[in-house]
Amino acid sequence: MNFKKEPLFPKVKSVGKRSWGKEEMLVTIPGVLTLKRLTIKKHKKGGLQYHRLKNECGILISGKLQIKYFNKKKKIVSRILYSGQCFHFPPGSIHQEIALEKCIIIEASSPHLNDRVRVEKFFGMNERGLPTTQLNEIIKL
Repeated sequence: MNFKKEPLFPKVKSVGKRSWGKEEMLVTIPGVLTLKRLTIKKHKKGGLQYHRLKNECGILISGKLQIKYFNKKKKIVSRILYSGQCFHFPPGSIHQEIALEKCIIIEASSPHLNDRVRVEKFFGMNERGLPTTQLNEIIKL
């Protein structure tokens, strides 16, 4: 057997200021995945968006989270998640997270940062927060 590798214990890093709470990078495995902790303040929400390349999933650790999403019937619908429940947003899936209570989420995704297409205007809504990024602005770790 070859036991040459030691485990790594990365330091938590802030991804940047977010009006809705905190986004912290827990682990990055280059070319494979990122693991983040999202803390969303009560009554705050992310943008109504989709990702071109990013494939993300997560588990709600605490709180009560409303997920708005575009379904097969071409309607925006919502679902409530409770602690311990999971979600998966494949690339191209329109979604929005709204904290009905303070929420802590552990999110795992493909290593595509800055992959965001905002769609509020398409649905006649006001857009606030981080803007749409271009395909060439996506950062692959």
